[in-house]
Amino acid sequence: MARDSYLFTSESVSEGHPDKICDRISDAILDAFLAEEAMARVACETFATTDRVVVGGEVGLSTRDKLDAFMGGVEKIVRGCVKDIGYEQEGFHWENLKFENLLHPQSAHIAQGVDNDGAGDQGIMFGYACTETPELMPAPIQYSHKILRTLAEARHAGEVPQLGPDAKSQLSVQYEGGKPVGVTSIVLSTQHLDESMSSDDVRAVVEPYIRKTLPEGWISADTEWHVNPTGKFVIGGPDGDAGLTGRKIIVDTYGGAAPHGGGAFSGKDPTKVDRSAAYAARYLAKNVVAAGLAERCTIQLSYAIGVAKPLSIYCNAHGTGTVDEAAIEAAVAECMDLTPRGIIEHLNLRQPIYQRTAAYGHFGRNPADDGGFSWEKTDLVEGLKKAV
Repeated sequence: MARDSYLFTSESVSEGHPDKICDRISDAILDAFLAEEAMARVACETFATTDRVVVGGEVGLSTRDKLDAFMGGVEKIVRGCVKDIGYEQEGFHWENLKFENLLHPQSAHIAQGVDNDGAGDQGIMFGYACTETPELMPAPIQYSHKILRTLAEARHAGEVPQLGPDAKSQLSVQYEGGKPVGVTSIVLSTQHLDESMSSDDVRAVVEPYIRKTLPEGWISADTEWHVNPTGKFVIGGPDGDAGLTGRKIIVDTYGGAAPHGGGAFSGKDPTKVDRSAAYAARYLAKNVVAAGLAERCTIQLSYAIGVAKPLSIYCNAHGTGTVDEAAIEAAVAECMDLTPRGIIEHLNLRQPIYQRTAAYGHFGRNPADDGGFSWEKTDLVEGLKKAV
């Protein structure tokens, strides 16, 4: 039996978190390759530490000469990302950091399977949607993201010059009757540039932004606040803690409210089903919920390397479905070609649209006119209703 009353907690990290810097760089390199050539192959990893960024992995363009010429622009992309995020501190400065490029051509053995429209790797991918928020996302992760995004926008606008780029948030949300009704605790740790600021000083800066971000009535007199609970947080970013692409996969998805197949997204072109099939699974789950076929929906897809057709499709409506789950499984397969090529074409994924996904979640965002976040559209609703 499902519980009606409980607490659930999710966290988010800002664009200036060391791991998110690396995700941003990897996706910026991916976007640059896709802008150069829609069929580019990219599996890019980034490592960042004090005063240094290293990129490596497999990449491919139509010719080796073209690839060699393109490599010269990678360093400019890296420095541009760090500058845009806002790092100009001793120990990590966009202009002075040391850079190393270890990218190399894609393995021919991987390429041969993908060239035949097969999946770029084996794996399992999950998508999830629920009615807790207008974006059909779990409330704890959606509002954890929103708090940090709001503070980042204020920082870039010059409203909070005391704050640095590195930050983390965490919300414990109270559920009653299975619905989110408030927060019992708010945790925010944010880098500050003024060493004299205390935790109380930082709270005075950030509290108004947090209050305007959360739904009305969610913060009460009993809500616990933990703002910079360890005290000072002046040394931030890779100078304080090393970063690596793909280490925030739960932040990137559903905050722990749904399963995760284990594969990271950033730096991977859409032939990698770790990314594209996870986007497709979210797209299908969201459309199932938007169609009124369930209040909560998990979709799982599985693939084998070099094989185009998914090995399995699974749906769990968590007891909220209005039709049989087997009917939903059949309907999603009817409404969308779930081969890697079918997913890429349906969601129009061969575009430079990925850098913006690197912070504040890959899901629960608004579809953009240029094709960004196409997996957040609800244009399958009528097709699914008809299919079931």
